Amino acid sequence: MNWNGVFPALTTKFNADGSLDFETCFKNIDAQLEAGVDGIILGGTLGEASVLRTDEKQELTRRTIAYVAGKVPVIMNIAEGATQEAILRAREAEEMGASGLMLLPPMRYYSDHRETVAFFKAVAESTSLPIMLYNNPVDYKRSITLEMFEELLVHDNIQAVKESTRDLTNVTRMLNRFGDRIKILCGVDTLALESLLMGAHGWVAGLVCAFPKETMAVFKLAKAGRTQEALDIYRWFMPLLELDIHPKLVQYIKLAEQMEGIGTEHVRAPRLPLIGEEREVVIATIQKGIDNRPALPAFKEEPYAI
Repeated sequence: MNWNGVFPALTTKFNADGSLDFETCFKNIDAQLEAGVDGIILGGTLGEASVLRTDEKQELTRRTIAYVAGKVPVIMNIAEGATQEAILRAREAEEMGASGLMLLPPMRYYSDHRETVAFFKAVAESTSLPIMLYNNPVDYKRSITLEMFEELLVHDNIQAVKESTRDLTNVTRMLNRFGDRIKILCGVDTLALESLLMGAHGWVAGLVCAFPKETMAVFKLAKAGRTQEALDIYRWFMPLLELDIHPKLVQYIKLAEQMEGIGTEHVRAPRLPLIGEEREVVIATIQKGIDNRPALPAFKEEPYAI
């Protein structure tokens, strides 16, 4: 598994009646593949995993794997409260042909150091799939510490981390401690360029769902050492990237996808579509970005040096 690059955390597309919308899903995936993303992630926060039934997650995984047909890795997110459920989801993902897993700590119960390590170890031992741990103490109230990683890296299939601590210095701490043993992927859009310049290997991106070409340009230019060109795009991008750090990021990013013609704003309750002044403000932000979209410089379509 190559964890270098840009991995969109895809939204789950719904029809107006709430059913899964695979036509729009595949239209968005086409845009991601055309832009050159390095993998896709299903069933994360942006994917509204908490309101998907297990059978729907399975159907989404199977049909996406079939549609992508090996062009890029398909990563399945696991966010479960019970260790046995997480193990079951991991085994199902492997049976369905997923390329890897993104694994959150136990949901709802705030596990301590020993319990968190035991949870991750149990899942890692249950599958041969490569695993990216999701470190997001801001939203999930639990930090995967360097000491935890010391215990966890005895498992060869624990290979990457989605770094969402919001502490930029953690990239340097991880690199100093573990070198290239664990790949670091920025999980916060508004810290992406900073993280890449500090040595992060990849980017689990949100606004890429609506703006895949611009996201890839920032990443590739940064990794090519063309920092000023990356920075120019990033500064234009920032008001849009800030949509990713709001509690309504799903509604905001889905609205951006709709305005870009590669998605719809249909969400599942308890989320509701945006209305009133809030909707107008978000539309204005997105439209300003579209109207002032920068011309993207050419960059080589070859493997980037990491």
